[in-house]
Amino acid sequence: MSISPDKKDMYLTIALHEGEPYKISAIKLSGNLLDRQAELTKLIKIKPGDRFSAEKLQATTKAIVDKLGEYGYAFAQVNAQPQINQADHTVDLTLNVDPSRRVYVRRVNIVGNTRTRDEVVRREMRQLESSWFDSSRLALSKDRVNRLGYFTDVDVTTIPVEGTNDQVDVDVKVTEKPTGAITLGAGFSSTDKVVLSAGVSQDNVFGSGTSLSVNINTAKTYRTLTVTQVDPYFTIDGIKRITDLYYRTYQPLYYSTNSSFKIVTVGGDLKFGIPFSEQDTVYFGAGVEQNTLDIDSATPQSYIDYVKEFGRVVNNVPVTVGWSRDNRDSALVPSRGYYTQTNAEYGTPAGNTTYVKVDAQAQYYYSFARGFVLGFNLQGGYGKGLQGQTYPIFKNYYAGGIGSVRGYEPSSLGPRDTTTGDPIGGSRMAVGNIELTFPLPGTGYDRTLRVFTFLDGGNVWGDPGQGGTSTGANGLRYGYGFGLAWISPIGPLKLSLGFPVTKHAGDQYQKFQFQIGTAF
Repeated sequence: MSISPDKKDMYLTIALHEGEPYKISAIKLSGNLLDRQAELTKLIKIKPGDRFSAEKLQATTKAIVDKLGEYGYAFAQVNAQPQINQADHTVDLTLNVDPSRRVYVRRVNIVGNTRTRDEVVRREMRQLESSWFDSSRLALSKDRVNRLGYFTDVDVTTIPVEGTNDQVDVDVKVTEKPTGAITLGAGFSSTDKVVLSAGVSQDNVFGSGTSLSVNINTAKTYRTLTVTQVDPYFTIDGIKRITDLYYRTYQPLYYSTNSSFKIVTVGGDLKFGIPFSEQDTVYFGAGVEQNTLDIDSATPQSYIDYVKEFGRVVNNVPVTVGWSRDNRDSALVPSRGYYTQTNAEYGTPAGNTTYVKVDAQAQYYYSFARGFVLGFNLQGGYGKGLQGQTYPIFKNYYAGGIGSVRGYEPSSLGPRDTTTGDPIGGSRMAVGNIELTFPLPGTGYDRTLRVFTFLDGGNVWGDPGQGGTSTGANGLRYGYGFGLAWISPIGPLKLSLGFPVTKHAGDQYQKFQFQIGTAF
């Protein structure tokens, strides 16, 4: 220790000596092993001959405590007793296991839910009252409540019941977030256009867990009105029902030509999600829609050809089947786990067009430091007309913009009309995203306010030889940048500043984009 010359500061020097590294000579379990020695031995993460690691030792004791917790031993302890041999720098480790007493869960208490009904949380609980305490089911219950998306924080604690030695209460403390959202979106394009969208949604109507949303897109090129209702517990067994009604008007040539071409789609669909496990759900559904195509002399040739083949009004009766698996720790701000889904759509002969359309998506989240999360997203789609028919243009894929490849205008990637250069979408799509998210400096570990950097890539492709189209440079388009994510009172807000990695002739760029209600 020393003092500065002006006697205002003090310097403290700490001398460290690591010493020689030690190796594990032997490791064994002792104590009350509940006749599960073979099972508990498999959990030991450090082996004889390994260099001693306090981190691996701590992971071993935690794994054994968690395993005993699955059998009702909520207060199990594992104490490491080392015998050090300084002569040959080895350590003989004995792990003394004390399972303590086995306990029941007397009561599960839901705390902090002022709007959400108790039953909405309780139906996600896999730890039941009047049953043995199970740490794995308790952890699963916490993840399921988190995935509801109604809460910013979920905390589960175990409290011994006074006057007994074999009972505990479980308190599930939730911090509610506003589940109603005013969804706003805007983008400032390279041609000084502003694209706006708006919507109103309530993910937890009257605290029942049912969601209802109305979304409107006011863009001149793509106007939509969608009403969606989701009942996650349509039946007591957890079968989900999803109802969609929609009206869409698509005018891709509004800004570039005097063409009045547009596609007007009116329809609806009904889907049911059947849970097959804690993480897996299979979806079945059907819908009906009418598509009206208005063309003129300036319409892209591929659209004119389609109208010649099917007529101006095309009815479609699709059926769908899908599967999803979700083991993320949170639907709102995931930090670990993965989400995958696949969906297949078949246009039946009950309509005017038959086709097949397959979509797939996979997300993975990895937390490698406090508050730092690395996320990966990969999605793709493929469509094809059946019985010699052309793939319907109103089912085309589009890419570009926030939620896709940032740094490019929304829906601007892929095939273009050879005359106007306008994007017309395609029957195949691939998009990938890598995103590193971390807390905003100075805010501490705040999950509601985060900074992110990203790298996106993707494109859209059409059928080879499709009349009147040009795919240009067929390679993937890449964008990179940074942004801010905020769980605001009116919904999740995401702002991004994106830049294209390489520039190709005809590409349309859009640096700044924001959206409220976006996911990845």
